[in-house]
Amino acid sequence: MRFPHSLGLLYSAFTYFCGFKVNSGEYKLMGLAPYGEPRYTEAIKEKLIDLREDGSFALNLEYFNFCQGLRMTSPAFADLFGGPPRQPEARITQREMDLATSIQVVTEEIVIRMAQTAKRLTGKDNLCLAGGVALNCVANGKLLRKGIFKDIWVQPASGDAGGALGAALFLQHQLLDLERRPEPSDSMQDAALGPSFTSEAIQEALDQWEVTYHSFESEADLLERAVESLRSNQVVGWFQDRMEFGPRALGNRSIIGNPSDPSMQVKMNTQIKFRESFRPFAPSVLLEDASKYFDIDRPSPYMLLVASVQESQHCSLNAEDESRMRDPDLTKRVSVARSSIPSVTHVDFSARIQTVDGNRSSRYAKLLRTWKQRTGKSVLINTSFNVRGEPIVHTPSDAIRCFLATDMDCLVIGDFILYKHEQNPGRGEALRKELLARSELD
Repeated sequence: MRFPHSLGLLYSAFTYFCGFKVNSGEYKLMGLAPYGEPRYTEAIKEKLIDLREDGSFALNLEYFNFCQGLRMTSPAFADLFGGPPRQPEARITQREMDLATSIQVVTEEIVIRMAQTAKRLTGKDNLCLAGGVALNCVANGKLLRKGIFKDIWVQPASGDAGGALGAALFLQHQLLDLERRPEPSDSMQDAALGPSFTSEAIQEALDQWEVTYHSFESEADLLERAVESLRSNQVVGWFQDRMEFGPRALGNRSIIGNPSDPSMQVKMNTQIKFRESFRPFAPSVLLEDASKYFDIDRPSPYMLLVASVQESQHCSLNAEDESRMRDPDLTKRVSVARSSIPSVTHVDFSARIQTVDGNRSSRYAKLLRTWKQRTGKSVLINTSFNVRGEPIVHTPSDAIRCFLATDMDCLVIGDFILYKHEQNPGRGEALRKELLARSELD
């Protein structure tokens, strides 16, 4: 497929039209899709695209403006879908929910047709995916369940950022002609390709910020204290080991919480991340226990597969819950506990899963093992350590600033723990105002 006939640009056009930021708000559109109905799928296929059986298609450029203008869509697009684009921060209406559902359905159909064509042309058993659309973990999960290929593997930094990895491999193996030695297991090794920081560097940053902190010589004691905070339904910042490569936090630069607390999703979205309350959170689960909680039979180390929560984990809904599930106000729908792990269960009983191999030596794997020992459960909420509009924290100073400026209760950073109630509240309030101003919410 050649520009401008791009599946990613088609999806981004709907991202823009629904009031989200192109090249970052596509996750929001995917998360919004389960709340709607596919009312516009036929209009998309009849007016916007000429879709062929092999998955190829052509866009009807009458409806788009990204080739020649500064907007993704044209006035004809707005006429087709009942009015102008939603303004950012305006209330999300049923139209936006239905548009999100419709383009998600069409995207999945195109991806599956393309995969069927790839299978027919190659006869191969395994499929590798890259590019921005490969971050659509809902489509990935449906593609896997379709059974066209025995397995799929998705590059964890799919999209523009992954080009850096491709450039390095191109230089290494094609220009320098150095031997490739593929490993039988996952050579990305949790995608922990970024920097790490010594205990001395972290303590220096803590002292520069003049915060109150506790130091631990014993890793076991540090993990026990972290689990104690999580069991108290506190929100914990987690800064450990090497930084992840790619857009998904994988347990090294994460904000974590107890998924059994039904209020945790709204709390983390609105008070920590400063973002829309409907946005779902991903569960981290020990690989050995993944099938107990989710309908998945293989590793998903990079949060790139969506699967259903097992029916054995579902909660029955009373009349009040059923009424709230029909309410147009998304915050009321989100507050309904739908499973034993409500804060990582989306409205359609799905979850974007990160499996963690408990045999790995990472501190996050050790935390999950300790959590399981103390609670009997193997699942934690895992979201990226940042607020809306900012990148994932990079340095210890970034982590401390984000912790102080938000309603995070605890920060576990290297061999140190900070508690919010021990810090200067006035300083946190000043940082919060500064952060809000930068996070597009001023």
